[in-house]
Amino acid sequence: MADLVARHPPPRFASQRPFPALVDAIVSQQISGKAAASILARLRSLVPIRPEALAEADLRRLRRAGLSRAKARYVRELGRFASAGGLHGLRRMPDPAIIERLTTVNGVGVWTAEMFLIFSLHRPDVWPVGDGGIQRAASTLYGARTRRAVEHLGERFRPMRTHAAWYLWRSLEDARQGGD
Repeated sequence: MADLVARHPPPRFASQRPFPALVDAIVSQQISGKAAASILARLRSLVPIRPEALAEADLRRLRRAGLSRAKARYVRELGRFASAGGLHGLRRMPDPAIIERLTTVNGVGVWTAEMFLIFSLHRPDVWPVGDGGIQRAASTLYGARTRRAVEHLGERFRPMRTHAAWYLWRSLEDARQGGD
């Protein structure tokens, strides 16, 4: 970890409002960042990224943006959830309560809620053991090859596990670019 910290600047998480951040997270599930950016740009050109607009959006219009049938339904359901006040008060809640609340929305699983905690709420101690990148990096750098081993590894980075996760993601970028 010390080598990664020496090679990379500290993490900077851009502020993003909760609703657009969750829409981004749903769209980004299980696809590349480049594909997600393209779909999000098309979605923004077709429908305002506001709870009320997405809650009432026609599924065909959402599909034209490039969303799968399931993701179109998830985004619409998120709009309805947010319109009903489901996102109010999140910033004051503890992480487990936020995950519990958000995962009541179809299409928002633990991974999506954790990405929200990291990238939208900037919580310092999130350890997303279900993230494929974290699993690959933990295996490569620390020999942690099971979920339990990745969970155990995270304990050494408490209470700053979000930062450790960020550096593990950077290690994957280094590997793609031919670095160590």
